[in-house]
Amino acid sequence: MVRSWRGFSLVELMVVLALIALVMLVAVPRFAALRDGAAVRAAAAETARAFATAREMAVLRRTPMSIAIDAVGGTLELRSSGVVVLRRDLRATYQVGLAANRDSMVYDPRGLGYGASNLTLVLRRGQAVDTFVVSRLGRTRW
Repeated sequence: MVRSWRGFSLVELMVVLALIALVMLVAVPRFAALRDGAAVRAAAAETARAFATAREMAVLRRTPMSIAIDAVGGTLELRSSGVVVLRRDLRATYQVGLAANRDSMVYDPRGLGYGASNLTLVLRRGQAVDTFVVSRLGRTRW
């Protein structure tokens, strides 16, 4: 009677574990970069929606709407007559850092931007960076 042993030897298991470790060594940084890029793109889209909302509300309400940019706190606040209408916390939601060359801008009742000249907002997470720009007319691009 011949016995047949089933299973893997220790050497075979160590080779498989070494291969898995090599694949993970290559794959994990790529996944982190993809995650960072997705977070920055989502934060840029959220920023674009906030600016579009401020512009639309200024036109619909026929009153100036301001957008306060808190780069340290990572927030955007839409205000009408000093009252906060909408607040977006990009740092808490997407873990992105903000850098801006201005701390605020205002849309007038016609939807034109004041203080928007050369307004640039940089969103960053890890190696992923995106720039959000507001034109003199209040239009946005990113």
